[in-house]
Amino acid sequence: MEQAIKILIVEDNVIIADDMQSMLEEIGYEIVDNVIVYEQAEEVLKNNHVDLVLIDIILASDKTGIDLGKHIREHYNIPFIFVTSNSDRATVENAKTVKPNGYLVKPFEQQDLYTSIEIALSNFDYSTKEGGQEHPEDEERVVSNSVLKDSIFVKKQHLYYRIQFGDIQFIKADNVYLEVNTIDKKFLVRSPLKDYLEKLPKNKFYRAHKSYIVNVDHIDAINSKDIMINNTLIPISKDFKEFIISAMNS
Repeated sequence: MEQAIKILIVEDNVIIADDMQSMLEEIGYEIVDNVIVYEQAEEVLKNNHVDLVLIDIILASDKTGIDLGKHIREHYNIPFIFVTSNSDRATVENAKTVKPNGYLVKPFEQQDLYTSIEIALSNFDYSTKEGGQEHPEDEERVVSNSVLKDSIFVKKQHLYYRIQFGDIQFIKADNVYLEVNTIDKKFLVRSPLKDYLEKLPKNKFYRAHKSYIVNVDHIDAINSKDIMINNTLIPISKDFKEFIISAMNS
């Protein structure tokens, strides 16, 4: 499985901060650190790999969360989300100047936190260097999402594997991950199923079911409810069944 997303929490209310950490760890994220002031956050960012930062706007220091957001924009190419009790027009307008990747108003539920993080990670453009400092991890993210003419790169442990499109048999959605099944291997990638489908050749890959993408070249058998690929039964929708039968009879 891919390494857990590493998150830095910057929140001066220790009770709220600890509660956020518990929520995040329960979901499966890794907390790099949990700090209360700008200067501590600056030090953590300098010395650790961080994928995303959750920032309270009002901090226990002269510098605010907006100052930290500006620092991240200038020096790092990672997303950050403001987590705050302040939703008045002036605060929101001030926050917008540093272009946060999310704005979550307290109090919130675990699902709100999860949704904000996943959307921020999914929408963030790692190929655009907004800050002045480059990181090898950012380059890896670009590679991991790159699509070549006949293949795609996916990450497994610490290596990026080039997979020929023709070798992909089917893709199964599993919570926040996709299981990419090839002829002899399985890879886990973090992506919505719909977004991943857009990266694949449209004349070979189809969404056979809400949780599956299949390569039609690998279909071994079909009945009224399922198709079989490499001895795996995959449920299919009515529309996909009609499409396959039509193609077989054409």
